[in-house]
Amino acid sequence: MTRKLALIGAGRMGGAMLAGWISGGVGESGIVIADPYPGEAARAAIGAGALHSKALTRDEGKDLETLVLAIKPQMFEALGPGIAGALPAGTRVVSVVAGITLAQLEAIFGKRPIVRAMPNTPAAIGKGITGFALNSHCGSDDRAAAEGLLKAAGEVVFVERESLIDVVTGISGSGPAYVFYMVEALCAAGIAAGMPEDAAMKLARQTIIGAGALLEASDETAEALRVAVTSPNGTTQAGLEVLMADDGLKPLLTKTVKAAVERSRELGG
Repeated sequence: MTRKLALIGAGRMGGAMLAGWISGGVGESGIVIADPYPGEAARAAIGAGALHSKALTRDEGKDLETLVLAIKPQMFEALGPGIAGALPAGTRVVSVVAGITLAQLEAIFGKRPIVRAMPNTPAAIGKGITGFALNSHCGSDDRAAAEGLLKAAGEVVFVERESLIDVVTGISGSGPAYVFYMVEALCAAGIAAGMPEDAAMKLARQTIIGAGALLEASDETAEALRVAVTSPNGTTQAGLEVLMADDGLKPLLTKTVKAAVERSRELGG
């Protein structure tokens, strides 16, 4: 049986992408899953006909068009050469391994189409966003194929320069943690104002959930939605005057993203 797509690493992120591929019409019979301990989504796919292997072999890799690499970064140096040795020369590689650069990928996988991508954790429920960059061996077909696979996890953004992947990391890769911390901070502010902790957390959590859902459902910009909820001289305006001050949220987030971007560059060598 011809297997056109391989997933190396079937944990949370790999499993989320796998579930998206299958729901999008990719048949399990055309997929190889290489992971000694596959997650729930992968086990379901294996039960439905995907080929399972602890480590990709030459025989399993001989007809592959695309290999998606979703292993942990610390495993790359040890596992990369063996994976590369199982691939035909024309197989494209799509890597979602954090911090591993195109140069590092090319050093292991050679002169072939390689895509470096940075998804984020909402990909696990199909609500993520992934930024991706291409090496010089990629053509339009490689970009289209990679984009189609990455869309299984949510939205995608193509960046012309690989260095911008570090910015993707700072904004969206790390961004969910910023939002989760905002929930914590809103809850703490509510408690400080006299609200019981359980009620404060419920109010904070659902406010963020609801605002995000409204933003997704609306065709208006974030700015327009903000203006619509801000009555002149009202309570929202009073709060926003603090957040929008010269030392408010915008400069703080600028510093936050800058710190994450710089750390991403350090980790990438």
